[in-house]
Amino acid sequence: QVQLVESGGGLVQPGGSLRLSCAASGLSFPRYAMAWFRQVPGQERKFVAAYKQWNSNPYYADIVKGRFTMSRDNAKNTVTLQMNNVKDEDTAVYYCAAAGGIITSQLRFPSAYEYWGQGTQVTVSS
Repeated sequence: QVQLVESGGGLVQPGGSLRLSCAASGLSFPRYAMAWFRQVPGQERKFVAAYKQWNSNPYYADIVKGRFTMSRDNAKNTVTLQMNNVKDEDTAVYYCAAAGGIITSQLRFPSAYEYWGQGTQVTVSS
């Protein structure tokens, strides 16, 4: 049974930092692309960052590029999202997702991902 468990969400002030983690189990981790998405109520789930299978350069949404850093540890079956210089508009539920057999052009689409975590709330507020 595949499980993705996010942690690290919480309340952070604008300009601050937060680190999210996602622990994966039940899958051959290096063979899966891993991604972070976020969602606010009433809106569709949006792409944040992703790594393709077997390690590669990460891909980022333009809105987080230069502020967020995604890392992947195939030995520990984890991915992290380091969020720096956060802004009010970063407030959302953040989801970890996994997909096998995905190609680069699919990375940004939630429908391409087979497995999802339960989400972790990030609130940016002073």
